[in-house]
Amino acid sequence: MAFACMMVRLYAAAMRKYQPDLLDADVYEPSDDSFLLADAVKQQAVEQWHASPPQTVVEIGCGSGYVICSVALMLKHLGLHGQQLLAVDHSSCALQATQQTLASHGLQGSVELLQSDLTGAWHSNLKHHVDLLLFNPPYVPTPDEELAGAGTTVTSAWAGGHAGRRVIDRLLPQVCDLLSPGGQLLMVTVSENDPQGIIAEMTGKGLTGKVVAIRQADEETLSIVQLQRPIHS
Repeated sequence: MAFACMMVRLYAAAMRKYQPDLLDADVYEPSDDSFLLADAVKQQAVEQWHASPPQTVVEIGCGSGYVICSVALMLKHLGLHGQQLLAVDHSSCALQATQQTLASHGLQGSVELLQSDLTGAWHSNLKHHVDLLLFNPPYVPTPDEELAGAGTTVTSAWAGGHAGRRVIDRLLPQVCDLLSPGGQLLMVTVSENDPQGIIAEMTGKGLTGKVVAIRQADEETLSIVQLQRPIHS
């Protein structure tokens, strides 16, 4: 119980120190989906990290840096050192924002920043090595043309194309290759993305899956899908 209370306190402190006014207009500001993903990580930290902390953590689409900064803070306050943390985004503005967020929490140099479209620039180096993969994808159903024209603007952080699945479906085939034995993906979805369908699809590829958190946000029902590679596989 004391451990859980400590995690809640440090997480609240991170939220108070966050400075959204520093964000570029083309960087996605933390919202309910960001908070839910960070909450899911916090819950995992409470339940698992004291015995088996992740050694390699990757966030795809780091945006403001809110989530990866929360992870770095959790590890720091638990006295855990030596983990490899990687924050990836296709937007240079997002990477600058992440760098600022980390610096405001005294975490300079704790996270490697990489400009990349999904996994293109790092997939081969971390094959079967990612213990915790975090993804808040562009999940909002939109015309495919809106996604195609988004470039690196803030629209690319939420416009998901048909059923909100265009970017999600680009990542899913790579997950099995990225996760270490026992490694997990935590991914934000909404109902229109068919989270149970995602779980069924990836179960057929040898992963286990479940929804670990649900939250109502305005007209959206947000879910965190957890996909895990078995330890013996």
